[in-house]
Amino acid sequence: MVLNELGARINGALQALSKEPVIDEKAVDALLREICGALLESDVNVQLVQKMRQNVKSRINMDELASSTNKRKVIQTAVFEELCSLVDPGVQPWTPQKGKQNVVMFVGLQGSGKTTSCTKLATYYKRKGMKVGLVCADTFRAGAFDQLKQNAARAHIPYYGSYSETDPVQIALDGVAQFKKNKFDLIIVDTSGRHKQEAELFEEMEQIAKATKPNNTIFVMDGTIGQAADAQARAFKESVDIGSIIITKMDGHAKGGGAISAVAATGSPIEFIGTGEHIHDLDKFSARPFISKLLGMGDISGLVDAVQDMHMSGKNKDMMENLAKGVFTLKDMRDQLQNIMSMGPLSKIMGMMPGMSPEMMQGFDADESTRRLRSYMCVFDSMTETELNGDGAVFSNERRLHRVARGAGVRPVEIQALLYQHQQFGQIVKKMGGPKGMLSKMNPNAMQQMAKNPAASANMLKQM
Repeated sequence: MVLNELGARINGALQALSKEPVIDEKAVDALLREICGALLESDVNVQLVQKMRQNVKSRINMDELASSTNKRKVIQTAVFEELCSLVDPGVQPWTPQKGKQNVVMFVGLQGSGKTTSCTKLATYYKRKGMKVGLVCADTFRAGAFDQLKQNAARAHIPYYGSYSETDPVQIALDGVAQFKKNKFDLIIVDTSGRHKQEAELFEEMEQIAKATKPNNTIFVMDGTIGQAADAQARAFKESVDIGSIIITKMDGHAKGGGAISAVAATGSPIEFIGTGEHIHDLDKFSARPFISKLLGMGDISGLVDAVQDMHMSGKNKDMMENLAKGVFTLKDMRDQLQNIMSMGPLSKIMGMMPGMSPEMMQGFDADESTRRLRSYMCVFDSMTETELNGDGAVFSNERRLHRVARGAGVRPVEIQALLYQHQQFGQIVKKMGGPKGMLSKMNPNAMQQMAKNPAASANMLKQM
C-alpha cells in the first residue's frame, strides 16, 4: 500500500529524532522538514502543509522543553495531533441503524469504483448482522448490472436490476419497494456515473433521490486525483444537503494522502476508504485510528471491531471447555484458523496490531500466509471427525498421513509441519488447563466471560 510509504517516512523522521543526542530548534526543524516533504510528495496541498508546520511549532515551546525530561514525547504528541487535524473533517458521517429500513444512494464519476464500493459496503454491514440488498439503477454503462450481479453473488447478497427497463428512476423505485417489502435493514442503490462532472449527473441523482427518498447519499471519489478532490467535494456538498464520501484506490497511488486532506479541508464527512480490490478492502475512516495505523501504532478499535464481527460467542464455548481441561484438539485449531481468515486479509489484520510498523508490513507476504492457511483448511477437511477430535497422535501411521495428503493435495511434510505447530500450541494449553493449571484458578464467571467475549479473553490471558 502506497500510504505505507508515507507512514514509513514520517515514522523514520520521528525515530531519527529519538536518536538525537540534543533536542533543540535545529532538530525540530529537521523533523518537520522531512515530514512536510513526505506530505508534499503525497500531493497534500502546500498551504495545508504549511499550516500544519506552523501549528506544530506553536504547540512546542522550546523554552519549556529545555527543562522537560521527556522532550521527544512532547514533540511526537504534537506531530501526531496535527497530523490527525490534517485529515479530520470534523463531521461525523451518517450511519444506518439495525432494525430500521435505511436507503443509501451511491453517486460518483465514472471509473471511480462506485459499483465495487456498493458491494464492499453491503458486505461490511452484512458482517454487522444487517439484512442488506443491492439495487442497480445504472442504465448508462454497458455491463453495469452484470458487474453488480457478479459481485453480489460472490458476496451472497440479494440484488435487483433489469435488462429490459431503461428508466433508472423506475428501476430504483421498484428495487427499493421490493426490498422494503421483505423487511431489509439496508438498501443500497447504485446509480450511473459520467465521464466528467456535469449537471446531468446531479440531475439524475436528484430524480432518483426524489423517488426513493434515501437516508444518505454517498459520493464515491477516486483517490488518485489527489488535491483536486477539493473541487469535487465542494461541488458535491453544494448540490446535496446530506451525504458522506468514500475515497477509493488508496492502495495504488501516491496521491491518496492528498485526497483525504483535501476532502477533510472542505468539512465533508469521509465515511470509508477503499484500500484494494478485495471485498474486505473497505476501512471505516476515523482520523486518529487512521494516523495511528499509518505510523505503525496499530488500530485497537478496528481490531476489536473485526473480532466482534465474527460473532464468536457460540463458537468459543466448546474451545473454552477444552482449554479448562487442558485439551487442544485439531478441531480447535481448525476453528481458530477459520476465525482468523473470516476477519479479512491478513495484511489488514496485521496492520491493526500495535508495533507493526510500515517497514515490517513491507516484508510481510500476506498472499503466501493466506495460501498456507487455505492449504491447512484443505488438510483439516480431508480428516475424519475422529481424527479432528484427537491430538494428532494417530498420524504416526504413515498410511493415514498419506491418505490425508492425497485428499488435501499437499505433501506429507506439510501435514507434519501443521501437526508440529498444533503440538506446540497443545503444550501451552496443557500448562494452562487441567486441575493444576492457570485456568483452574479462575472463577466460572470469568470463564463464561472469556467464552462470550474474545477481546476480554485476550486481555485476561495477557494479564496471566
